Amino acid sequence: MKILLAVDGSEYSEEAARALTCMDLTEQDEIMLVHVVSWVPFQYDAASYYENLKQIKQDVAPRIIDSALRLLTPVKARISTAIIDGSPDRYIAETAAEAGMDLIVMGARGVKGMKSVLIGSVTKAVALHASKPVLVIKPGFCGRAAGGKMRVILAVDGSESSEQAAMMLAAMPLGNAVEITIFNAIWSDFSDIPERFVAEINDRVKDVIAENRTQEFKDSEQVLEKAQQFLRDRFSSISLVSRVGDPSQEIMKIAEVRDASMIVAGCRGLRGIPGMMGSVSRNILTHAGCSVLIGRTCTG
Repeated sequence: MKILLAVDGSEYSEEAARALTCMDLTEQDEIMLVHVVSWVPFQYDAASYYENLKQIKQDVAPRIIDSALRLLTPVKARISTAIIDGSPDRYIAETAAEAGMDLIVMGARGVKGMKSVLIGSVTKAVALHASKPVLVIKPGFCGRAAGGKMRVILAVDGSESSEQAAMMLAAMPLGNAVEITIFNAIWSDFSDIPERFVAEINDRVKDVIAENRTQEFKDSEQVLEKAQQFLRDRFSSISLVSRVGDPSQEIMKIAEVRDASMIVAGCRGLRGIPGMMGSVSRNILTHAGCSVLIGRTCTG
């Protein structure tokens, strides 16, 4: 596997580097260490600005790369490095695409810069818009995987996007001792009816709701079994779980209950709640307590 690891010298990017030491990487795998020097405005004239930027590149950027290299000492994969000038969210995504990377790995806070302060983190921008899968590492990834029992939640809904997320998970260098939970959250047609009102409606309507719920679970079972086909030859410990409720909330609940190291989801495949801003994947990326792999990222 070819992995682009974006680093900025922060504790968050160091956590991302450590996460790669917990994976089953071999000499056949490649890691490209990338640091993007953001062009932050200086209170100087143009000549002084370029001179200061040049000094940053010469003094700070190589130290950031060297720090990450030291963390990756236990990793067997081949490692290359790159220092790039420009907008971090743009150039991380573009470099991964141009270099034919299979995966982008970033810390939860991503590469710092004015843009991340004003309109959201660089990590989120890359995760939502890059053409490659993105693994966002949050604190505790290696700790949860201690003892060789990594737990992963694969959230699926039967879409092409979630199927590609399943295939990405099958290709991840996670070793064999991984517990996979394939999870489907059922957002029922009747989910917007509070339970206390359901008790007051007539028997005919209750029968309709019961029949609908039965069919929803049958459909969910098919979604789960289809996703399992992508993983059964790769992992031996796989469980299938369906729950009724808000998809993002239910996915994060089961991840917390099972102390998951990672949630895997498709970017657009998981359906959000109609009328609410953002997608299920965006909510998981922002609020989940564990690391998140966006198996198919949004383009445009």
